Parts: sequence; C-alpha cells; structure tokens
Amino acid sequence: MDTVNGRETETAAIDADITGRTVLVTGGAGFVGSHLARALVRDNEVRVLDDCSTGQPDNVPGDATLYEGDLLDEGLLQDAIDGVDLVFHEAGLVSVPKSVECPVESNRVNVAGTLAVLEAARSVDARVVLASSVAIYGDPETVPVDESHPTRPTSPYATDKLAIDHYARVYHERYGLETVSLRYFNVYGPGQSTGSYAGVVSTFLEQVRSGQPITVEGDGSQTRDFVHVADVVRANLAAATTEHVGEAFNIGTGDSVTIRELAELIADVAGATAGITHVHPRPGDVERSRADISKARRLLGFEPSVDLHTGIAELASRQCLER
Repeated sequence: MDTVNGRETETAAIDADITGRTVLVTGGAGFVGSHLARALVRDNEVRVLDDCSTGQPDNVPGDATLYEGDLLDEGLLQDAIDGVDLVFHEAGLVSVPKSVECPVESNRVNVAGTLAVLEAARSVDARVVLASSVAIYGDPETVPVDESHPTRPTSPYATDKLAIDHYARVYHERYGLETVSLRYFNVYGPGQSTGSYAGVVSTFLEQVRSGQPITVEGDGSQTRDFVHVADVVRANLAAATTEHVGEAFNIGTGDSVTIRELAELIADVAGATAGITHVHPRPGDVERSRADISKARRLLGFEPSVDLHTGIAELASRQCLER
C-alpha cells in the first residue's frame, strides 16, 4: 500500500460505494490501472486485461485475475468482460514521441483498442470510465482550461485521445452505453515510470537518486498541473457511480507550478547534491497548462486531497527506503 501523511492512498481514495461488483481494469498492470485495481480488489471481483508491454504482472493485486494479451484479441476481451458490471479503460500507448514515430500503431492501440472495449462493454451493458488526456487541448489559448476549451491536438497520441473522448460520448448518445471520460492532467505518484512531462516527477527523483543534476528543458517557465494518482483513483470511482454519464471531466488540481519550481521542490525534499541544470527546450512544448476542475467538483464531487509538496515528500521518502 502507498501512504500519504500516514494514510493508505488507495484505500482512503474510495469515497464511492463500489462493492460486490465485477470490474474489469484494462491496463491494470500499468501505473494508474494498477492503483485502481488495488483500490477495488478488497470489495469487488477485479479482472485485469493487459498485454504487459509496459506494465508489469507483479503490479496486479494477487486477488485479481490477470488476462494477459492484446485488447484486439476478440476472444480474450470477451472472456475478460463476460459478466462485468464496470470497466475502467486505462490501457493505451501513452508515449507522445512513440506516437509521432509510429502513428498507425498508436491509433491501433488507442483508438481501435478503445472501440473494441466499447463494443464489448455494449454487449454486456457495462459502464465504461475512460482515460482521456489534457493533450487534447493542445497549447491552450487561456488558463485555466475548462472542458469547453477548443481542442487542437498536436500529436497522434493527443488526436487518439480526442477520438476516444468523442467515441465515448457517441456510444452513450447512440447506443445508450453509460460512459464517462476523464481528461487527466499531469498524473504522478508511486509506480510511475520516467520520461516526458507526464513522468517528469519520477524522472527528476531518479536523477537525484543517481547523483545526477536535475535537468530542466528550456528556462523552466512552463507550467503544469500535477495531480496525485490517489486523487485520480478517487475521480475514477466517482465517475463509476455518477448520474452524469456521456460527459467529459478535467481531472487535475486547479493549481499549477513551473517546471523550475518543481525541480527546486524535488531538490529540496530529496536532498539533491548535484543541483539543477538547463538544457535545450523541447520543440513545440506547451507553455501553460492548468485545469479548471469546477465541473468535476460540481457534478462528481471531486476534490483533490494530496497537495504537491506532500506527494513529492512521500515519493522522496519511499525512494530513500528503496535504496
């Protein structure tokens, strides 16, 4: 179990009454998916479908059933979803650089995979809560960004996420399937791999752990809204029980920090000795990002509970224990 301020984050995250259900978590061997599986497994029958190309089988709770394979394996998906009440769809190709390099594969995994899940869910009348992304907004015109902000994806990955966001709405409107899309901002927490701004927290912590300087791209003035995975779990559980289906919700904190401020915070709490260095900026980088979460507050009852300093301190403490 992961703890923040002495609390078990997955267990503490369960505000919604989800008990006695049969639940499928796609991508449940990965970062967010494994946290969801652990949050649910005590009081529900949990199944995990994951090809384990990026996730690890060891991340799956022992009391959950792992179906290892491709979402587009129709027989496997049907076996995994048979009798399911609720699907949390976390599986996907999440690397923006990989999507730029392999856009067809990105579309296959993210869009075709999601369509397969929606169709399978329709066959058993299971609600689907889908992981969308802040990336659909592109470089925002204004911040904070609300759900009505224009969508201008700038990568195949972001385009995929916008497509599945629309498919979720269409499946509700045309087929009556209960769907909810959650547009994650920058999720961080225990178990996250390094790389990209989604994983910049774990990247910086790993640099400190290995005695390297923290490397900030550009001048570090870029702003991001970092939301702890425990709060993302809480948002998913709220989405699983809300009456407001066919909707999309921003999931962040409503606050933002610059990447330089993040680096300084991590250097302070993790005891960095090699300092902070700046490297060339990343081409096309989004300058500002911050979520307007008023819709999620109003309709889901969502309120982030883990502040950034606390979340970073907990991760740094865990890293020290693992050395």
